[in-house]
Amino acid sequence: MRVFHGFDALPHFTHPAVTVGSYDGVHSGHLALLRTLADTARAQGGESVVLTFEPHPRITLGKAEGLRLLTSLEEKTCLLERQGIDNLIVIPFDRAFSSLSPDEFIRSYLVQRVGAEALVVGFNHRFGRDKQGSYDYLGSHGFGLRVVEVGECDVDAEKVSSTVIRRLVAQGDMARAARLLAHSYLVIGTAERNRIRTDEPLKLLPPPGEYDVHIGDIPARLSVGAAQELIIRDGCPDGRAVLTF
Repeated sequence: MRVFHGFDALPHFTHPAVTVGSYDGVHSGHLALLRTLADTARAQGGESVVLTFEPHPRITLGKAEGLRLLTSLEEKTCLLERQGIDNLIVIPFDRAFSSLSPDEFIRSYLVQRVGAEALVVGFNHRFGRDKQGSYDYLGSHGFGLRVVEVGECDVDAEKVSSTVIRRLVAQGDMARAARLLAHSYLVIGTAERNRIRTDEPLKLLPPPGEYDVHIGDIPARLSVGAAQELIIRDGCPDGRAVLTF
């Protein structure tokens, strides 16, 4: 998967099918949309392109109080790559970008700079300044895009959302969180002397306690301390560490 930061040095994409969103957690609802994206790109002989934001829009908009993230940018990138996405564009989400109208965003960025031919959106997707844009907006403004809408996703009759999964992780219910995610909860950090440091200050970790995890393919026992410090009880090589719950 190719990763691009911003819009200034993008290559020519072949018949791109595009989707846009925060994709925090890359959960089962997101996966349904990403599969549709890949299928749409393949059907038109083109490439799949995901656009996401860094930092999270709530941070830029001053609404980050209490916000905890399921995935750092590195973790999100890793999970998107696992889904076979061809390209990831990381949008620097600043105040100027947040003020774009839906029309400006679609015409100036998705169409002119990315060259989008198809846009895949979730059933409740909103975009642009004050979230003015929607599926109906896309269909009524003649952007020349084929718009594909993906419906709501349920797992075991429970609505899947990043908010629901955050609550489960905060409660330490990692098994149920993994079911809604459709993958193990992922933590990527740096290990030193059996301690693991995450680079994302807003990363959501489970509450203090002992947890069975894997470091790569190796099972281990993880202790989460009261100050959210992470300690591997069985020992861990120094360097980049990929933990799954």
